[in-house]
Amino acid sequence: MREGSSPLIRREDYTAPAYWIRSVDLSFDLDPAKTLVVNRMQVERNPAAAPGQPLRLDGENLNLTRVLVDGESVSFRVEHQQLVLENLPEAPFTLEVRTTCAPEKNTQLSGLYTSGGGFFTQCEAEGFRRITYFLDRPDVMATFSVTLRADATKYPVLLSNGNLVEQGRLEGGRHYAKWVDPHPKPSYLFALVAANLVCREQKIRARSGREHLLQVYVRAGDLDKTEHAMNSLIAAVAWDEARFGLSLDLDRFMIVAVSDFNMGAMENKGLNIFNTKYVLANPATATDADYAGIESVVGHEYFHNWTGNRITCRDWFQLSLKEGLTVFRDQEFSQDLAQSPSARAVKRIEDVRTLRQHQFPEDAGPMAHPVRPDSYVEINNFYTATVYDKGAEVVRMMQTLVGREGFARGMTLYVQRHDGQAVTCDDFAQAIADANPGSALATHLDAFKRWYGQAGTPRVSARGHYNADARTYTLDLSQHGLPSPGQPSKQPWVIPVAMGLIGPRGEHLPLQLVGEDAPVGTERVLVLHEERQRYEFVGLDAPPVPSLLRGFSAPVLLEDGLSDAELLHLLTHDADAFNRWEAGQRLALNRLLGAIRGGQALHLDAPFVEAMRTVLRHPTLDPAFKELVLTLPSEGYLAEQLEEVDPQRIHTVREAARLQLAQALHHDWEWAFEAHQVRGGYSPDPVSSGRRALANLALAYLCLGASVTRDPVWPGRTYQRFKDATNMTDRLGALSALVNSHAELAAPALERFHAMFRDEALVIDKWFALQASASENDGRVFARCRALLSHPDFSLRNPNRARSLITALCFMNPAAFHRTDAAGYVFWADRVLELDAINPQLAARVARAMDRWKQLAEPYRSAAREAIARVAARAELSNDVREIVTRALAD
Repeated sequence: MREGSSPLIRREDYTAPAYWIRSVDLSFDLDPAKTLVVNRMQVERNPAAAPGQPLRLDGENLNLTRVLVDGESVSFRVEHQQLVLENLPEAPFTLEVRTTCAPEKNTQLSGLYTSGGGFFTQCEAEGFRRITYFLDRPDVMATFSVTLRADATKYPVLLSNGNLVEQGRLEGGRHYAKWVDPHPKPSYLFALVAANLVCREQKIRARSGREHLLQVYVRAGDLDKTEHAMNSLIAAVAWDEARFGLSLDLDRFMIVAVSDFNMGAMENKGLNIFNTKYVLANPATATDADYAGIESVVGHEYFHNWTGNRITCRDWFQLSLKEGLTVFRDQEFSQDLAQSPSARAVKRIEDVRTLRQHQFPEDAGPMAHPVRPDSYVEINNFYTATVYDKGAEVVRMMQTLVGREGFARGMTLYVQRHDGQAVTCDDFAQAIADANPGSALATHLDAFKRWYGQAGTPRVSARGHYNADARTYTLDLSQHGLPSPGQPSKQPWVIPVAMGLIGPRGEHLPLQLVGEDAPVGTERVLVLHEERQRYEFVGLDAPPVPSLLRGFSAPVLLEDGLSDAELLHLLTHDADAFNRWEAGQRLALNRLLGAIRGGQALHLDAPFVEAMRTVLRHPTLDPAFKELVLTLPSEGYLAEQLEEVDPQRIHTVREAARLQLAQALHHDWEWAFEAHQVRGGYSPDPVSSGRRALANLALAYLCLGASVTRDPVWPGRTYQRFKDATNMTDRLGALSALVNSHAELAAPALERFHAMFRDEALVIDKWFALQASASENDGRVFARCRALLSHPDFSLRNPNRARSLITALCFMNPAAFHRTDAAGYVFWADRVLELDAINPQLAARVARAMDRWKQLAEPYRSAAREAIARVAARAELSNDVREIVTRALAD
């Protein structure tokens, strides 16, 4: 679509369709240049709709050849990319529509397209209309029967949703397969695959005794990389049964990996189509992070079987109903698999760090929108961190307010009420509250639902006062929200504040509020639901240090006024691992921001350095936790703490901090590297992964230190480790240490790495991304990125490859991207316009690198605005990109 073709769509304008489609019989004669689609639908009027309305079916880039109603030709018209039929029968009728499309020309990767010699589909959100005319909206749920016909040699595997009921040979070297999905679903969950693939299979028996066939399909040569994906799928099936009583409802469940894919994966009913990035892994080609990502995404897509497929969204404004809930479920799945409290805490810290780095800036920028948006031009632009990650935090707060068992009761009630329906976020919240009468959620439900309707990140202020005479501690909490687009003022949110009090000797104090007969444990949840609330704790013999927002119990910005001494106390003694990490991050943040704002050189003080040494040398802390504490806040996160951003100043200060930690803790880093080697075979378990993470961090600091001393020992050892590594985590960790310290050995290491893995597309993605995200050094990294655009292995048409270079530079490398000569912004604008002609969804994602341009200092701000205006001025611009740049330029 191009300029002006899509109006603003508003949530308040929702109306049910004038017709329902109850069942669909699809047949495909698959050909890359011209695929014939015959679509027979059983249609009936919606008795609740106003009479006399025409039937309007959505379609895009289709060649329409025939329309029949009950076997007879009828008159029709096509207007605004809709097939319009009037004077239809009052009784239910059969509608047949024949169309053709050209999958090989579909570079948008939405609808039916070709990749690697096979056919694949992506229909969420509105891709099905690029396959056939249909009521392409999530509240129209139908059963599907699908027959696929194709060349048997080129496409030996024919897959679709549901269960395989028939297959056989046809004349002319062709064959067919018929699939039937007994569960009604919206069109966005339709899928087909026709390709030359191989399969890993596993039969499992559910708790109910029902047997299921699990299958993972990949191209030939990748079968050895599917074991972890299969194990993750088996674990997900077992977890959903055990945690929520939700069982697999089909005879088979299939995953198919494809290299050309806009998203991470898609939960099509029974036939999940995945980006290869989230399926393929073996120790030689995948890192610990890759293994964790596969576990999470496989779990996420499987969990959609109930939260998204069996119960789906009434309209796209309710997207977080399925995505926020399912992100929460996949986070809980990974935490439960981690088992140990420390490993669970590490997973929670990683999730919060992602939320802060991606969603908090979104909430403060021009694309700020509620978890349940009020309007959109292009729905693809609202598959966002707000809908997914903040939406998950909203669900997590529900669990905090009703308890883990109470939340499970709510899930059971939700499924009982709404199985087979298309519903709203309100329906979900109501079910959780109704299953837990008397809970804080039920008591404050209407106010709690403001989390769905109000954009922006709430700001919570906390101040405490100790009264020695009365032996009391008074905690005052207040909240407010800043204006966001379309919402100049905010009402109070319902904010669960998990908290504890820590005494002067590090003891966790019993918590008794005034008026209570006895203490209630050492941790409790305060529910902040008004602008200001006061809590008075009694029976305290000394002033405590408050530990607030434990486990990050709400997605808010907390300002508690704690001193360095108090933060050091929390870092040393807090039983809550998240707040212990947070204390360390805040100690670093205070020093970095002080130098950035003050304009002076950074000098890390002895108490801070000693605190970091204590964490690094701590005998019982988990290595993965140590690695998180000792990783400084990112340049992007630092920028979000500032009213005016000078990216080069931030980079200079953060690099100075890294170098000082490298030098001051040199012997400690040597110890950490040697002490955390993992012996024996590779395993991605939390303990081994944590040891590798800390060892690789130590190696990075050791190489950084050597960049100043010119000592060749550690760069030499790192290069040897790079060559000898038996797994990708260690190999890439060593390569990263060389590249980011700008060691002389980085160039031969990069060359060797490419030669070793030239035939492994996902590994070459890492090669591009590492170079594009490397610490900038006199413009060399940016120059390298421009050169890499011409590399024979680079292509804008493959989303993974495009992201590996362009996204890595524009989103992950502020110092290389934000240049005083504006070359980074010219690079960005050129790539957005190039991509928009090929793949508007991907172009719109890249366009969002400029969301926060107004925060920049001069000369960056004016140059950034000029680049955005240049993109906006292009007449032939997709709605995807136009919506992003228009909102960015709005006052």
